This record gives sequence, C-alpha cells and structure tokens, in this order.
Amino acid sequence: MGHLPSQASGSALLLVSHHLCPYVQRAAIALAEKGVTFERVNIDLADKPRWFLEISPLGKVPLLAVCNSDGSWDVLFESSVICEYLEETQDGRRLHPADPLTRARHRGWMEVGSSILSDLWVYETTQDRAQLDAKRQVLASKFATIDTQLKSGPYFAGADFSLVDAVFAPIFRYFDVFDAIADSGIFAGLPRVQAWRKALSERPSVKAAVGPDYADRLMAFLRHHDAVLLHQPSFSAA
Repeated sequence: MGHLPSQASGSALLLVSHHLCPYVQRAAIALAEKGVTFERVNIDLADKPRWFLEISPLGKVPLLAVCNSDGSWDVLFESSVICEYLEETQDGRRLHPADPLTRARHRGWMEVGSSILSDLWVYETTQDRAQLDAKRQVLASKFATIDTQLKSGPYFAGADFSLVDAVFAPIFRYFDVFDAIADSGIFAGLPRVQAWRKALSERPSVKAAVGPDYADRLMAFLRHHDAVLLHQPSFSAA
C-alpha cells in the first residue's frame, strides 16, 4: 500500500476524513461511542493527495487505516464496512442488537439512511427549483415512514444508541443548517422523528464528529454549487 501521512504515527487507528462527509461522521461517531483512541486527518477531495489515491480504491472517504502488530498498515474503505469492523473488534458500547433478526433489520434501516443521503446530495446541489421540490417530497415521505418505526425513544431502538443512530445523526445535522435558511416542512407532523433528531443532536459523540466550522463550510459548499436551496422560501410560505 502507499505511504500514510505523518499523523499515522501515534495511534493504531487513523481515520482519513473530509470536513463535511456524512459517511466519515458515521465512523467517527462509532469510534467515539466505543471509546476508541484514534487520529484523524482531513483531506481536500477537490485536490486529493497522492498518498490517498494510492490507498483508496474508490477515491472516497472515509478510510480507516489499522496498524498491525508488525507495524504494517491495512486500510478499510466504505463506512458500513468500517463500522462493522469496529463493532466486531473493539470493546465498549455494543452498537448492534444481539438478536440476529433485529440486527438484520437495523442493517436495512442503515441502507435507508444511505438512500436519504443520496437524495440529500441532489437536494443540496441542484440549481433547479422543480427538482428541489421533488426531492423535498421524497425526503418527507421517507421520514414519514421512519416515524412509524420509532417507539419510545430517545433513539431508534429505544434507550440504546445503535449504528442506525450513527447513520442518521449526520443526516439531521444537514437540516440544522438548512433550517437556518428556510423551513422545508420535511419533518412537519412527525413528532417521533423530531424527538429523535433532538436526542441525537445532544449526544456527545455526534457533536464531536464535526469541527466547529461545519455550518460555515456547508454554507460555502452551497454557495459554490449555486444551490437553489439558498433561495428557497419556507415551505409554509411557498
């Protein structure tokens, strides 16, 4: 494999990251929930360093570099793979249910979260108002379905924080910024989703998954794409 940056010298785990990437946040949250010591290095995805391209088969983040006992490194890619590896190898809080059927269901809802992130990419970058409105309706429909799955809370499966929560926390974080622009109405009439969103926003691992400049960076990203979202009126006023 290629050479890792100098940050890899002080820890057995190195998370290769980007300031805004929601998939990176999943891994960072899982690491924090496990209480695992790790180092993190952010890269510029618009100007990917050579060492990164040498070790990332898909040219994407996150990567988790794992130091072996002989000092060599293995690199894992894809956030779901990284989270599953952490669950299987690290002590600390269990983030998957013990029951196989419930665990499989959780993995399914994690995929729902990934589908929402695909919708959000279009929602936040489109310059077309009709496409924005169409994605708003898709997102509202998906969250309405999720609302029916939530029970007593505060988290997806109740009292225990899980990898499903790690997947959805970065999704809700987007809306902390989007809601400052205009109310999309996506969560209207969904009290359980709203309560879940609030509980996740207060979780220390979720707060620590991004830097203090996250909102400013996301706004700069929207301006760079000339996103129509920046000029979207509140849904109630649309």
